[in-house]
Amino acid sequence: MSRELLTRPDAAWPAEQVIAEIRTTFSSRHDAVACGNHLIERGLAACVQIEGPLTSIYRWQGTLETVEEFGCRCKTTPTAAAACEAAIMSLHPYTTPEILLTFSCGSTGYAAWVRENVVATSESHR
Repeated sequence: MSRELLTRPDAAWPAEQVIAEIRTTFSSRHDAVACGNHLIERGLAACVQIEGPLTSIYRWQGTLETVEEFGCRCKTTPTAAAACEAAIMSLHPYTTPEILLTFSCGSTGYAAWVRENVVATSESHR
C-alpha cells in the first residue's frame, strides 16, 4: 500500500477529527517510556500510552518465541505520522519493530487537543 493512501483517511470523516495512531512494542518498560518521552518532547505525538507487560508469541528466524513486551500507542496527526514513525524507528532496538499505523475519527474536543499538542516539523524527529 502506498504512503499516499495511508495519509488519506476515510473521506467521510471530518478532516479536523482525524487522528493517527502508531502502535509498537518494546522489550522493556524503560525503552517504551524513553521513546514516549522523546515523541512528546519533540511534539511528534500528543499522547503515548504504555501497556504491559504483554506476552507476545511469534516466529522469528524459524524459531517460535514467547516474550514479554510493552506496547506503545502513540496518538498524533496524519501529517505528523511519518515523522513520528521515523523517530520510533531511529530509537527502536529491534531489527524489525512492529509499526502499525491506523486512522480514527476522534471526538471534536480530543482531536483538537491532539492537533494543539503535535507541533512536528521536519527537524522534530532528530
